[in-house]
Amino acid sequence: ECHQYTNRSCEECLKNVTCLWCASNGRCVEYPIRRVLPPADLCELRSARWGVCWVNFEALIIAMSVVGGTILITLGVCCCCCCKKKSKKQVSEAPDKDDERAAREREKRRVRQEERRAEMKSRHDEIRRKYGTV
Repeated sequence: ECHQYTNRSCEECLKNVTCLWCASNGRCVEYPIRRVLPPADLCELRSARWGVCWVNFEALIIAMSVVGGTILITLGVCCCCCCKKKSKKQVSEAPDKDDERAAREREKRRVRQEERRAEMKSRHDEIRRKYGTV
């Protein structure tokens, strides 16, 4: 069916979605649906047109590779950024050894201060009783 459009125009050939236009020799052939890309003996990639006349397979492959690569790189960068933020958050949330040691020392000082305060209060109370000011 596609052969009838040979030596006509690309647009006429590509009206049928099963057809492939080869610009180098002006042939309209059946697209080899069992293969992703048309074989070189059928038509070179730079001359092969399918779907639209203004894009050849070579440009299509390059464009798709660039778009796919850009998407993969973008996803990779996003994953790295997310993982980095997550690990920083976990590090900042988890107290390190210095923080734990400082907290223990603060607690010890607070307990000692409470003991001294109680001791001083009992001394003052004892002095007040001794001199009868209570």
